[in-house]
Amino acid sequence: MRPASLLLAARVDVSVIIVNFNVCAFLEQALRSVQKSLGALSAEIFVVDNCSVDGSCEMVRREFPDVHLIANKDNLGFAKANNQAIALARGRHVLILNPDTIVGESTIGTMVSFLDSHPTAGAVGCQILNPDGSFAPESRRAFPTPTVAFFRMTGLSRLFPGSRIFGRYNLGHLPQDQVTEVDALSGSCMMVRRAAISFSASAYSALGESDKQAAQDALIANVASQDGAGVFDEGFFMYGEDLDWCYRLQQAGWQIFYTPDTSIIHYKGESTKKNQLRYVRLFYGAMIRFAEKHLRSRYFPGFLWLLRAAVVGRGCLSALKRTAKRRTVHDFALVFLVMTILGLVRSMQLGVQLPSLFYWLIVPSFALIATGTIGVLGGYQGRGRRLGTVIAGVSLAVLLLSAASFFVKSIAFSRAVVLASLPASILALAGRRLLHAPVAVIPRRTLVVGKAADAQRLQQAQGILEPPPFAIVGYVPADTPDKETEGIRCLGSLTSLRALVQAHEVQTVVFASASLQNQTIFTLTRRLGGLPVETRILAQSQSHIIGKASVDLLAGAALLETQEALGYMRSAVSYRLFNGTMALLVAALHPAVVLASRVTKAKPFWQALAARTRRWPEILSGHASIVGYSEEDNFIPPKEWALRPGIFAVTDSLGPRNANLQRDIERDSEQVYWSYVRRQSALMDWRIVLRAVRMMR
Repeated sequence: MRPASLLLAARVDVSVIIVNFNVCAFLEQALRSVQKSLGALSAEIFVVDNCSVDGSCEMVRREFPDVHLIANKDNLGFAKANNQAIALARGRHVLILNPDTIVGESTIGTMVSFLDSHPTAGAVGCQILNPDGSFAPESRRAFPTPTVAFFRMTGLSRLFPGSRIFGRYNLGHLPQDQVTEVDALSGSCMMVRRAAISFSASAYSALGESDKQAAQDALIANVASQDGAGVFDEGFFMYGEDLDWCYRLQQAGWQIFYTPDTSIIHYKGESTKKNQLRYVRLFYGAMIRFAEKHLRSRYFPGFLWLLRAAVVGRGCLSALKRTAKRRTVHDFALVFLVMTILGLVRSMQLGVQLPSLFYWLIVPSFALIATGTIGVLGGYQGRGRRLGTVIAGVSLAVLLLSAASFFVKSIAFSRAVVLASLPASILALAGRRLLHAPVAVIPRRTLVVGKAADAQRLQQAQGILEPPPFAIVGYVPADTPDKETEGIRCLGSLTSLRALVQAHEVQTVVFASASLQNQTIFTLTRRLGGLPVETRILAQSQSHIIGKASVDLLAGAALLETQEALGYMRSAVSYRLFNGTMALLVAALHPAVVLASRVTKAKPFWQALAARTRRWPEILSGHASIVGYSEEDNFIPPKEWALRPGIFAVTDSLGPRNANLQRDIERDSEQVYWSYVRRQSALMDWRIVLRAVRMMR
């Protein structure tokens, strides 16, 4: 990258900024199209790479030596990465462009001409086309007001895209071939006037031409906003930052335009499609952040709560759509069939027809609860049978519907069938897993975390098998890389493990226990959460098995199921459910605890307990949990362990903090928390709470 002093030497017409993450082939294509589109314009191109592991940086250095490359060592997100380049850009205009796009030969020149001929325009966007040539609705958008958000979340905007009312979000009622002033543009391609970053429209228009040129030179050295829109809000990691920027441009008095006079092709989501659930959360979370930042004071108080509920619901549906697998559908159909048959048998025994309510409500609810619980517990991940998740899923369905029948008398008739469905459904689902015909073994793309020797050991261990179960794509060293061993190459570092798994389409990650501590394996496994990848542990020897484990024996090697070897990794859903229930219980008890702290003789105990129970809002909001870590302890668990500050700390159950015990806790607190993380459950949390309360007396 050129030094900043050289970048400030002269102004140019346009600065093109592309933020890249693991889309090397698309990036090369985009850069070539940009070079053709620049024509006679004076321009500069920035590529900000967010720690790609697919050779993107090497490609840019080799194929595009004139491009200013900023190679980040971490994924800083879209907003922060763009701001890095904006701070160095010399252009009168800044073009924000996605790497998975192709711009037309006249696109950049057309957009520059548009801004030059429209002095009140702060930003302009063009037609965005899908790969099949169809018009992409996100080319122009409206801000998510309550009505716009409602129609978007309920799907009415998709059903009636051309409606002035329902299709407002994507402005589907406006002609596609008409220049239009709009609320917002897509961050995949938007050109922003550099002056709009630091000046309001009125302040800039009041300057003379010479003053504007002087101001432009000053902007190159300082992008700080006074009256203008400012740069991207780095609180948005990905998604929503373009909406926010356009909103602030309008607040500064600038206009936002869409022009159909030129177009680009956008291969949507190529830089994020492999990240799945994480980006579902980021996308819908960005909408909430935008509303909280800009719309809180403009609408009725309950608007944000309604929007949050709608976003959570829509996010859950998107997550379900992304994670649903054929096995889920098969299990749902099997449970549905089993319960239907039992219902028919029961009706023949009684000599009466069961109400239609049984078939359209009870049966699908039972199947949905059972398969949903199996999915939440990880029953559809990897290749294992995971019979424990089957028992848990069916049992929960029986428990919930049986309990409901005591409160809703109209479904009490189904209680016997629901109870009979417990063993029948478990047998059916377990039988399908045990008797399912094995499919042809296709070697799974496998990444070894450890040393090159560990990868070589696994390679040799499967040598007698035909076909071999693992196709080893490389290894990631625990510390410093070794030399390549028989074609097994080092792919990167542990800090980039998640990105490496995505970039190389890894299906199995094998952790070498000889090279990694169990805590490290646990942390790395958490880091891979949400990816369609199974994890295994390569034991040091066949005798080295931690706990009860499912073991595949190869020639001189043992592969363990990671979760069974390291302990039960508590699901986020069960964790939140327990904490939410406990928060409501603590909230109900808090007034009585406060009263006891004032009228009883044991005031110190009740006062100490009241200091804890009054924190129930923190639990309900997710900022704390019933059981977690204490910020007073010398050890703070890594974020991958998914522990929060607790009303009761895990170490509280060890007893009073006398001087000797305090030294032991400080020395062994890491092991105490590690033991808890491996075995945590709702029952364990409850026991810790009871023991901690007893110790307070």
